[in-house]
Amino acid sequence: MNQDDIWEKYRQFTHARIGLGRTGSSMTTRQMLAFRTDHALASDAVWADLNTDAVQAELQNLGLDSILLNSQARDRQQYVQRPDLGRILSESSQATLQSLPREEYEVSITLADGLSAIAIERNAAPLLAHLMPLLRPYRVAPITIVRQGRVAISDPIGDLLGSQLSVILIGERPGLTSPYSMGAYLTYAPCSGNTDERRNCISNIRSEGLPHELAAQKLCFLIGESLRKKLSGVKLKDLFHDDRLNDAAQ
Repeated sequence: MNQDDIWEKYRQFTHARIGLGRTGSSMTTRQMLAFRTDHALASDAVWADLNTDAVQAELQNLGLDSILLNSQARDRQQYVQRPDLGRILSESSQATLQSLPREEYEVSITLADGLSAIAIERNAAPLLAHLMPLLRPYRVAPITIVRQGRVAISDPIGDLLGSQLSVILIGERPGLTSPYSMGAYLTYAPCSGNTDERRNCISNIRSEGLPHELAAQKLCFLIGESLRKKLSGVKLKDLFHDDRLNDAAQ
């Protein structure tokens, strides 16, 4: 029995690179080609532009209207080189939000391409399909979609919308086995200048990771606790429990 045969039964339980094998001092050709494929997928995920038309159409199918916004990063090249610009709304986007009637919302939800636009295209609508029915007890602001956005851009958006709490769904930094993973960040009292210890994060939302339905339940729990306790981040303990979380982590 060769080395590949020994490890094959374990590979069905993980996407990690185990039992790679070698030819002399190098990896086998098969494993090297698999690595290059995964590296190319991760690179493509970073540089891909968000298909906002497709995302808005999916939201419309869910009965959700959306507002299209931009950060101050003008394109992917500048977005990657200048992370600070991805945290700030463009002047026209600020004006768009300021022109809306001022209302008091409890929750605002933003979708942002982040470092994997494809993650939003694949995961945002399926998550919202489970999440929005759970949020019926709350006043939810119009959903915003941000091109070239970082996590912190949810702060000025939530502030301008008059929301008590902001949620941003964003494409996570691609891994070699997870180029299309989405994260959800929650911040109570959103305003420019908030730092990351003020946020709660749910990571690895995708069909191969944390399932959409379970992620929606966990996010709704954190939203309820955050609004009840009027805080978020390191002070908000994640006490949500579901046995399926253990299964998703394995």
